[in-house]
Amino acid sequence: MELSPLRYFRVIAATGHLTRAARQLGVTQPALSAMLKKLERELGAPLLHRHGKGVELTEAGRAFLHHAEQAVRHAEAGQRAVREIVGLETGTIRVGGGATAITYLLPPVVSAVRRAHPGLRYYIREAGSTQVALAVLSGELDLGIVTLPITIAESDALVRVPLVEDELRLIAPPGQAFLKASRAQRGGEEGRPGARSLHPPPALSPATAATNSSPFFRWKDIADSPVVGFEGGSAVRDVIDSAAANAGVTLKYVMELRSIESIKQMVSAGIGVGFVSRFALAEGDGLACKDGRLSRRLAIIKRRDRALAPATAAFEKGVLDHVGIGRSRR
Repeated sequence: MELSPLRYFRVIAATGHLTRAARQLGVTQPALSAMLKKLERELGAPLLHRHGKGVELTEAGRAFLHHAEQAVRHAEAGQRAVREIVGLETGTIRVGGGATAITYLLPPVVSAVRRAHPGLRYYIREAGSTQVALAVLSGELDLGIVTLPITIAESDALVRVPLVEDELRLIAPPGQAFLKASRAQRGGEEGRPGARSLHPPPALSPATAATNSSPFFRWKDIADSPVVGFEGGSAVRDVIDSAAANAGVTLKYVMELRSIESIKQMVSAGIGVGFVSRFALAEGDGLACKDGRLSRRLAIIKRRDRALAPATAAFEKGVLDHVGIGRSRR
């Protein structure tokens, strides 16, 4: 960005003398005179009157000085703004995701990034994977955390960065009959320990605590059970319904909710069984599916044709580091 002629002209106007201006600027007087002549040719008018004691501004010079000072101030402000953004002193991070990502994965990332860069601002939207993908495509969001696959039109315009495999686990009210029968049928069969939660929540509700009685369930166990589920049409609901259908079971939904905590509370109140992410449970809680691992792949999505702003790139790195991917790539 070439602002030297404007800055030089301001010094000439302030000193009223070419020699003193050249000395202050650290250039030779012939070079300063040449710059001034070139500027006057470009503007098509003389900017200075020369006299024995120095120089003074012409009417055109006074008019030009006002705009030159504004131009330099605005350009310098623009340079400072860019340096602040590049240096992560300012910037806005716009991210969307489903209930699991927003509630359990992102809070520790936001906290860590805020500690490192307190000047950044955040716009976080909770929505289903399809809505998040559409918002990233439209430019409303810079990043999204979604369940794969993404099947919307123009999805090829999105880059997918695999993030983590999320196991969905069954939770049930205390004393659920099928849990007792299932435990007896398995004769104390031991299953693998629950996957480690990245962000364990506080104390468990009775609903989640009750599921510790057995490590597994089968789809036939809940064929006749009322189910408190996620909204129909959501990506996580499709994963659950498809797995049940493959086992020949059609789940009997009695309630559809968006919030994981709402599902846990309804299950705890005895409304029915439910499915939640392993990230919503403490280690070892919830029942894994004996008929085949019930899981989904979460991924970060972003526009293929747009480079991330420094603040958003730092946030993406924070998410990847949080699940161990960023560290493994180094």
